[in-house]
Amino acid sequence: MTLTPQHITDIRRSWQVLATEADAFASGFYDQLFRSDPGLRSLFARTDLPAQRRKLIAAIGLVVRHADDLSPVIGPLTELGARHLGYGVKDSDYTTVGGALIETMEAHLQEAFTPEVRDAWLTAYGAVAGTMMAGAQAAAPRKSA
Repeated sequence: MTLTPQHITDIRRSWQVLATEADAFASGFYDQLFRSDPGLRSLFARTDLPAQRRKLIAAIGLVVRHADDLSPVIGPLTELGARHLGYGVKDSDYTTVGGALIETMEAHLQEAFTPEVRDAWLTAYGAVAGTMMAGAQAAAPRKSA
């Protein structure tokens, strides 16, 4: 998926707003994620959630910074997908995560979360999730061997 110049503008403008309350946004995301699928909570049983929230914000920030050329983040996202496979993340979980992310953005941005902003974030998340799932798929044979 390719981000258009308008997608990039919408992502960066909306992220400027979301990043002003980054921890509240990340906290809201995990709350929404666990409401959407309580079974995912077990994947975070031994996770330092404040640290995890910071990692989430850093990861989104990295994608936003490189939105005009995602090639620098392909390697790290592929590796992240492989690590997530080891944590027990399934492909179907990416749909749940994407839904929770979009719902949280909408809750925080309210009327600024226009259909165009939604489309931009869905496109960006699709690229990120697709890359991570490819990383998990590439790592799967090594995991089971």
